[in-house]
Amino acid sequence: MTNQTLDRLAIAVAQLNPIVGDIDGNLAKAREAVSDATRLGADLVLFTELFIAGYPPEDLVLKQAFQESCRDAVESLAKDTAGGGPAILMGTPWRDGDKLHNAIALLDGGKIQTLRYKADLPNYGVFDEVRVFDAGPMPGPINFRGVRLGVPICEDIWDEDVCECLEENATEIFLVPNGSPYRVDKRDVRLNVVVARVTETSRPMLYANMVGGQDELVFDGGSFALNADRSLAMQLPAFSETIVLTVWNRIGDGWVMEPGEVSPTPVDDAEIYAACVLGLRDYVNKNHFKDVVLGLSGGIDSAICAAMATDALGPDRVHCVMLPYKYTTSRSLDDAAACASALGVRYEILPIAAPVDGFETALADMFAETQPDTTEENLQSRARGTILMAISNKFGSMVVTTGNKSEVSVGYATLYGDMNGGFNPIKDLYKLQVYALSRWRNGAKPDGALGPDGVVIPDAILTRPPTAELREDQTDQDNLPPYETLDDILECLVEKDMSVADIVARGHGDATVRRIEHLLYIAEYKRRQAAPGVRVTARNFGKDRRYPITNAFRDKARS
Repeated sequence: MTNQTLDRLAIAVAQLNPIVGDIDGNLAKAREAVSDATRLGADLVLFTELFIAGYPPEDLVLKQAFQESCRDAVESLAKDTAGGGPAILMGTPWRDGDKLHNAIALLDGGKIQTLRYKADLPNYGVFDEVRVFDAGPMPGPINFRGVRLGVPICEDIWDEDVCECLEENATEIFLVPNGSPYRVDKRDVRLNVVVARVTETSRPMLYANMVGGQDELVFDGGSFALNADRSLAMQLPAFSETIVLTVWNRIGDGWVMEPGEVSPTPVDDAEIYAACVLGLRDYVNKNHFKDVVLGLSGGIDSAICAAMATDALGPDRVHCVMLPYKYTTSRSLDDAAACASALGVRYEILPIAAPVDGFETALADMFAETQPDTTEENLQSRARGTILMAISNKFGSMVVTTGNKSEVSVGYATLYGDMNGGFNPIKDLYKLQVYALSRWRNGAKPDGALGPDGVVIPDAILTRPPTAELREDQTDQDNLPPYETLDDILECLVEKDMSVADIVARGHGDATVRRIEHLLYIAEYKRRQAAPGVRVTARNFGKDRRYPITNAFRDKARS
């Protein structure tokens, strides 16, 4: 550590993919990043929010042993700085007396020089940090080699108070460690927040965001820097790990970053597809599954899930199984085989007539005085689910479940049947989005995808009316309105919390809207038992939207 005042400051941004709870692994990853930053000539390495613990640690962070392990790792990393090289800003949980904080620690000269605590704890949407952390006081800047660095942590920049306090205390540069999860349009929202803080303070800001999947959340990276004039100085790639050196020069009484690379970012369908693939890849790999298995029906949902799995893991780690019954058409058999062939994955056919007949025989006496209905249809789905779970148990493969948000919303899915599985990459995608992403994937291959080039979802699947094939000549529209209508109503109800009257005013029938609202509410118990899946909207079924299962409310007309 040295006390000279710097006129040039080289800050390495470590946009990396930590694993929640893997403290030793995260420490090793941090050390490797510091080694890379040293070769780049960094004075300081900026890591992301709670990096050493992984983010979000949720209630795991309440365990004393976990807190102590994080502290030990940070103290060990601090000792690495004794021999020179760059200092480190490391995100970690930190117990201070009887309070537990979301903290950032400056490691330099062989020890922990200072700590700053997150002051504004988010308590909305997917965030519930108030549950596990104590808010810190308004932070002052960190004096690093004569440069006053403001280090607000993630949510601290979403309102002006923390940055205003730091600016009033002569902060020169803002460095912001983040754990900001992906959703559609989130990148623009972040940029607007940073622009607002830079405008208010007339100080440049370096925004470092983590990357990777953690349960239903995906973190998209895309770290960036704005100079005090709000010009974009650099932008890192989305959805990938990287370490980049940013160089800052004191010019007059302010700091300016030398122009860096501005990486193009995926947009629209490309962005959503990348998020789904990364979320699935990290869920499988971080939980140590060797491969995945899924039922390939010849329909659009299982086809895009197979494509995402192949892009995430490679063809050798994807096992597709067609599970036909007497209602399965030859077209479905042909389409499933064509999809599996295009993807280059392992593909098998396991007929389910024998197990379904066995269930019906076992229930024959009990059901003797009844007529066949959805009960018998669901036996087909449950036979398929049982077979897929048996394959999972026998060979250690994780079952990918394939229900889209439209179906999950209204309960058009069978509990303990097609809802079986470990993870669902399209859980937060409406049916029309599934079609759009499928068409996009046929014309493009995402960066880093391990699947083949070219068309991977046959056109016959894209043009066929969707059907569960649980009875003769069945289509989804036998039970549901057209997806153009259904998806719009659901988006109004789920994402926008609109009233029935306002949705009807958009041109939908009153009875249709009320029926969809009713189906949405009564399917809550199913969703509570569904597999986790990638979050791409602002209101996914999970932490974002927490409705009671027992719920008698319906939106009634008011005079």
